[in-house]
Amino acid sequence: MFIDSHCHLDRLKTADTDLDEVIEFARKRGVQHFLCVSVSVREFDDMLAKVQRYEDVSVSCGVHPLHQDDACSYEELLAKADNPRVVAVGETGLDYFYSADTQEVQRQSFIDHIKVANALGKPLIIHTRDARKDTISLLKEHKNKQTQGVLHCFTESLEMAKAAIELGFYISISGIVTFNSAGELREVVKQLPLDKLLIETDSPWLAPVPHRGKENQPGYVVEVAEFIAELKGVSVEDVAKITTENFYKLFPMVKRV
Repeated sequence: MFIDSHCHLDRLKTADTDLDEVIEFARKRGVQHFLCVSVSVREFDDMLAKVQRYEDVSVSCGVHPLHQDDACSYEELLAKADNPRVVAVGETGLDYFYSADTQEVQRQSFIDHIKVANALGKPLIIHTRDARKDTISLLKEHKNKQTQGVLHCFTESLEMAKAAIELGFYISISGIVTFNSAGELREVVKQLPLDKLLIETDSPWLAPVPHRGKENQPGYVVEVAEFIAELKGVSVEDVAKITTENFYKLFPMVKRV
């Protein structure tokens, strides 16, 4: 059985019409749970309304670093993330690749998310791109020892992955690993321990090979698992079993199937 540890079900083109079909397709492929990740606190209630009828879908609450137009106060984030349906804080983090001009705003938002995670005892979901030093530094400075999390859709260096793992974080691999341009990432995945990995789709974006050009969906997490298994020379069953166990360890509020 597989878990899509990071998807945006509310962002699918069919979110308002055929979400049942998307979920059922994934279930038939062996996906037992879905973590629907928030990118905007302003849109959190709408996201929750679209997915709350599914017992196998959990949610997070946070503001993506590229959505600072939807930024909120620490107090508002704390109140929203305290919802019992919320199993994680984020996604949050830093993106200097697409939005270097908002670095200071991003850093303050990231700090607020870390502090909310500390206060609520919930893990962090982190987006990081071209901000390796600041991401690790802010985590070291502001998170408490108990707060864990995941660097999602990881595309950074082995050094950064190891630094995050030392801080109690997991590394999540998306369909990017199947792209022809992902040679460096593949070498990183080969060297990371399987017991520190999660798998995800980040749907509706980044559909893995052989689905490139299509809207991504949670059922395609199977292709991510298959590719990782081939890279690491293990069975798909081992990847599924270990990454699923990792998911439940990181997100203890999620009811085990």
